[in-house]
Amino acid sequence: MKIVLLGYGKMGQLIERFALKRGHEVVLIVDEQNRESIELEDIEDADVAIDFSTPHAALDNISLCFEANLPIVVGTTGWYENLEEVKQITLSSDQSLLYGSNFSIGVNVFFHINKMLAKAINPYKQYDVQVEEIHHIHKLDAPSGTAITIAEGILGEVDQKNTWVNSVEGSGEEVIAKPDELLIESLRIEEVPGTHTVLYSSEVDQIEFKHTAHSREGFALGAVIAAEWLQGKKGFFQVTEMFDFNS
Repeated sequence: MKIVLLGYGKMGQLIERFALKRGHEVVLIVDEQNRESIELEDIEDADVAIDFSTPHAALDNISLCFEANLPIVVGTTGWYENLEEVKQITLSSDQSLLYGSNFSIGVNVFFHINKMLAKAINPYKQYDVQVEEIHHIHKLDAPSGTAITIAEGILGEVDQKNTWVNSVEGSGEEVIAKPDELLIESLRIEEVPGTHTVLYSSEVDQIEFKHTAHSREGFALGAVIAAEWLQGKKGFFQVTEMFDFNS
């Protein structure tokens, strides 16, 4: 495939490495230095774009790709308040977009088991649940998109929780979750790629379900695999649709 990289931070550089290793060609790299000068003709000959830019840039990048009829994989998070609008535009204009909070195979297995665990524990109301996420200090959004996906999986299965609230350590704002609120605690620590933990606590015991990323490489490889999966497809897809854990 001929790939356009939108964003060239640590993730973009890793994606380039894995793309080349899998036999693809990176035909254009777009970052904040050259984004304003990019025209439609610069990307029209590409096969797919992969976006790991910033939350405020992602929507503009999606619009640019749609103008060029270029399929796009969006790994950037922090723009999901516009998700439904982007979905409608994607479908009405016959475009191709795949998005996800995390492209790691291990994390997507985690998402699946997270729902199973929440469903299994739902009848036992003595357990309270919360989510903790730890990332590097350079991460721009909190909570992480992965933590939100985990929380939404729990909310879909646990009757006593209706919504999530976020507490960011060091922000100076104390957040105390109400009984019907799922607390997501966000911590920012130097160079942590990503750690997510689900905690179910009762008076007599605690269940911990945890995923720890050792590096960003799993995310980068998954993004390239997602771009391969999107080829020849039209529509609006979540990364979870790449995986079939029910067969």
